[in-house]
This record gives sequence, C-alpha cells and structure tokens, in this order.
Amino acid sequence: MTRQSFRADLLMLCIAMIWGSTFVAQRLGMDAVGPFFYSASRFLLGALLLLPLIYFRSAPENASSESLWRDGALLGLIIAVGINLQQVGLQFTSVANAGFITSLYVVIVPIIGLFLRHQMHMATWAGVALAAIGMYFLSVQGDFVIAKGDYLQLLGTLAWAAHVILLSALSKKHDPIRLSVVQFFVCGIACLILSLILEERASQHLVPALPAILYGGVLSVGIGYTLQVVAQRNAIASHAAIIFSMESVFAALAAWLVLGETLSPRAIFGCTLMLSGMLIAQLVPLYLQKTPPSAPHAQ
Repeated sequence: MTRQSFRADLLMLCIAMIWGSTFVAQRLGMDAVGPFFYSASRFLLGALLLLPLIYFRSAPENASSESLWRDGALLGLIIAVGINLQQVGLQFTSVANAGFITSLYVVIVPIIGLFLRHQMHMATWAGVALAAIGMYFLSVQGDFVIAKGDYLQLLGTLAWAAHVILLSALSKKHDPIRLSVVQFFVCGIACLILSLILEERASQHLVPALPAILYGGVLSVGIGYTLQVVAQRNAIASHAAIIFSMESVFAALAAWLVLGETLSPRAIFGCTLMLSGMLIAQLVPLYLQKTPPSAPHAQ
C-alpha cells in the first residue's frame, strides 16, 4: 500500500461518515417532498456548486469531451438507479436497515472483481467476512422479515457495486471535477424527469425540505461524491468497498442521535466487527509486505 492509497483510504472514511449521516436527511426530506424530487434537487445542486471550480482550476481534461460525457453519463445513470431505489426504499424500512443493505456491496465488489481478474489478498476476504457479519449484527434485530423497502435497497446495492468498480477505472481518465459535474447533472436530470412523470407537483413543499436538500446537495453530493472521485484515483477497489461499508455504522449512529432509533449492544458489537474487518483488510497486507489486495493483472 502506498502513501497515496493510504491517504485515499482516510478520505473515503470521511466520505462514509458524510454518506451515513445523509440517510437521516433523506428520510427527513421526504416529509415535505417526493423521493424523486428530493434526489433531483440535491444532485442538481451538487452539480451547480462544482461548476465554478471548473473555471477557476487550471487542471486540463485528459480525454475528449465526448468521452467525458459518455463516461459521466454512464456513472450518472447508475447513481440515479441506486439513489432512487434507496430513496423510495427508505419510505418502507428503517435507516439502520437501509444502511446495512446498501453496504452489502462490500461483498459484491470483491466477487465481481474475481471475474475481472483482480487478485485478492486473503486478508481482504477476511475483512469482507467480518464486515458482512458485522453489518448483520448491526441492523438485523431478531427475525429479519424482508420488507418492500428492503427489497428495493437490495436492488440498489447492485448499482452501488457497479458504480464503485466503474469509477475506479473511469476516474483515472478524466479530471475529477469535470467528471463529477457530468455525473451529478445526468443523475439530477434523470431524477427530475421521474419526478415530473410520477409525482404530483402540488405535494412538493420546497421550503420545509430546504435544510435536508442543502445537507444532501452540499455535503453528500457536492463534497462526498466529488471526494469519492478524487480518492478512487489512488484507491484499491476492494478497499473502497470495505471502507464505504462503514456508511452503515455512521447511518445507525446518526439515526440514533437525530431520529431516536436505538443502538443496542448487539448493534455496537456489529460496529466493532465492521471496524475490525476494515483494519484487517488494510493493515495485514501492509504488515506482510504483500501485493495490494485487488491490484489488477497487467493486460
């Protein structure tokens, strides 16, 4: 693990903290507006916040504008699928459950990586196992009955896994700010179209939803997703998945602090297992001086 990849890991942990707390904003935002309108508002806001940076930064775009729009549009549509399934699902499940199910891509990403001919250190698999078990203890209390919202969250998890893997490759080809603006804009427009088709405009009350929209647009989208693009330029895909799984821990903590959802000793034990899994996947390969867990074969 290089110093750059270690710095990227710390950055992704901060991102996971932002995203975890955003689950609460997503729930509160839907008290005033529909799920598609909320998603459209915060992603378009995130894109607008980043536009000035393109003009004030001197960093050139490495690829053609056609390639930038193609790759950004693909990432934006994948985000739109994942975020809308997540947002609608939050109406029918708890914040803790949503965080747990969303973070299941920690298991999906390394499995997909095998088909992409990525090498996996044994410590990575141990970290994946501990993180998955920890997420179970964190969010599954007693009998786990699959609700409608849980099914939607599970479908959205496939989109998040695809986004993590694709971004690891595409973020190296483009300027991160430009790529972020394109994917946010495409996602926001897609969500806005869905809102105009599926939601009644009379039911949208923008002013009460503004705090949640600003939190989701500025922190989660404008800062979080942009830092994800920057971090994954130097990150290992399987590391990214494990660290981003900590999003569910921060979601449960935020739900406990803001919404009053209790965090039981069983859930705290799950948080401990997840943190242990993340540390094992990061530190054991470094200690043994082995090849990074998911370094791709030379093509």
